Amino acid sequence: MATAAHTLTPEEASAHPAPEAIVVRFAGDSGDGMQLTGGQFTLSTALAGNDLATFPDFPAEIRAPQGTLFGVSAFQINFGSARIDTAGDQPDVLVAMNPAALKTNVEALKPGGLIIADEGEFGQRNLDKARYAANPLDDGSLARWQLLRLDISQLTLDAVKPFGLGNKEALRCKNMWTLGLALWMFDRDRQPLVDWLKAKFAKAPELAEANIAALNAGHAYGETAELGAMGISQRQVAAAPAEPGLYRTVTGAESISLGLVAGAQLANLPMFFGGYPITPASAILHTLSRYKEYNVTTFQAEDEIAAVASALGSAYAGSLGVTCSSGPGIALKTEAIGLAIMTELPLVIVNAQRGGPSTGLPTKTEQSDLYQAVYGRNGDAPVPVLAARSAADCFDVAIEAVRIATQYMTPVMLLTDGYLQNAAEPWKVPDMSAYEPFPVQFHTEAPPEGEKFQPYARNDRRARPWVKPGTPGLLHRIGGIEKAQGTGNIDYSPANHQAMTDTRRDKVAGIEVPDQAVEQGGQGGKLVVVGWGSTYGPIAQAVRRARSKGHDVAHVHIRHIWPLPRNLGVLLQSYEHILVPEMNTGQLKTLLRDQYLVDARSLTKVSGQPFRIAEIEAAIAQHLGADFDQELPPDNSQLPSPEAVNP
Repeated sequence: MATAAHTLTPEEASAHPAPEAIVVRFAGDSGDGMQLTGGQFTLSTALAGNDLATFPDFPAEIRAPQGTLFGVSAFQINFGSARIDTAGDQPDVLVAMNPAALKTNVEALKPGGLIIADEGEFGQRNLDKARYAANPLDDGSLARWQLLRLDISQLTLDAVKPFGLGNKEALRCKNMWTLGLALWMFDRDRQPLVDWLKAKFAKAPELAEANIAALNAGHAYGETAELGAMGISQRQVAAAPAEPGLYRTVTGAESISLGLVAGAQLANLPMFFGGYPITPASAILHTLSRYKEYNVTTFQAEDEIAAVASALGSAYAGSLGVTCSSGPGIALKTEAIGLAIMTELPLVIVNAQRGGPSTGLPTKTEQSDLYQAVYGRNGDAPVPVLAARSAADCFDVAIEAVRIATQYMTPVMLLTDGYLQNAAEPWKVPDMSAYEPFPVQFHTEAPPEGEKFQPYARNDRRARPWVKPGTPGLLHRIGGIEKAQGTGNIDYSPANHQAMTDTRRDKVAGIEVPDQAVEQGGQGGKLVVVGWGSTYGPIAQAVRRARSKGHDVAHVHIRHIWPLPRNLGVLLQSYEHILVPEMNTGQLKTLLRDQYLVDARSLTKVSGQPFRIAEIEAAIAQHLGADFDQELPPDNSQLPSPEAVNP
């Protein structure tokens, strides 16, 4: 059965031109395959030539109780014929596979948006689990939206019946039925999905054929069920303009991994990766393990301390040492990071931030490890800190981290987050001949007879020489105890400790980083919105909208968190007001105030969800005293209140 809460007349339909962008959210139980469905819809969208951005959002529990609110898994994709910077504020279409998925996601849907609900799952037991007093498909509570109710479960069982699957196995195909309907709705080609299913189930062809049958049945339903009479029709989104070249879709984890491999190649070094599984960083270990042909060694250690220690040992032996974790694991790695600072060895540390202290919100996103990255070690122990802004940007930032680590003989912290790790977007595969190599020169020349090798002598970058163990004539001592300038011998003297502390500080402070650019607007003006990391997309869109309405607002996005670009202080001081949106309680704001004595103000959010464009746009309007006459989300309480824009 299919019903709709609203029907468009032909005149209404013709009055709605082809949309520039559409946001679709698939939501269901964590066993319903929503991440797989979203991933394959993303593939078909990329092949159609649309620009896109995705946001996978899944529960922390490995398998939460079926049908419960905290077991809902969702995947959102924003795709269009123009530039896409975010996964979208509000879905145009919500696919809800059960009552819990509907309840946890429906308020995000645009007024007038489309709900596709599997009414076969809206039995009393599932309604009780979702804490519905009455069936929302029947009680009129969804009148704000279009409603397409289908018994997807039964339709799937009918489609796969010829293949003799058990009921449980048959119902696992319903995500493919749903995907088939979605492919019809947006005029997508099924053949790449058919090929993928055949490859995935090559050893179980009956499962491949059953899933293909479900996919085709969902597509055929869209073609034959006369959904147009209920206002449900195909929506065509033209391909986005793109420069000629080879494109692929990457997640942040894939992009960082490729960037690390490329950086090691540009430095002419083998790479050793030591890691320990932790959400959301584990995907980097999984990805790098596939690149052995590029002289990459991956090692899954027994704990976080062993992981970083193995990476540091590999750096001592002459490899590029790399490790990654999330905030809790970085805390465990801290002592060994301090050892890397004292021994002055190159090490790249990727921190895929997640929500909260301790275990916190393992699968949710946050930017709350900036203090940890810049300040979070015992002693005066500075390290360079970089932050990636998007999934594609992770590639270049990873190369930059390798460059700084090897040229300045220092550990480097690269900040990403749960959103960037899992989000996907199109990426133009770069021409690597355009990247300037920075090959490492190991020190191999023994000192003249009668002289001793100076392992802590400095070049013009204040970097000490990198010597592989066993190099003739270059025997030297290395370790975590304070060492004498030049010789590296143990030296506790006050003057030497002062000098070495100053040297380590000055080396990091003297790292050459590009001047800070202005993303939109010019130098000077009424308001600048300053961001870092994954807030780039919503900030860019909000500032673009404000500027299109004639408002004096600029956008600055910081990649080099420490040391900060040398022109940044003068640049910030040229604006009357500074607004810093962050998914924390104001950490970059505090850093900017400390370094430049500017009156930066925060827009903070720690909900485990990325910023929406509307939230930042409302804060811009508040600072400018302007009324943007913007479309507000259904729940206006999610917009920042005056109290949320904190001093």
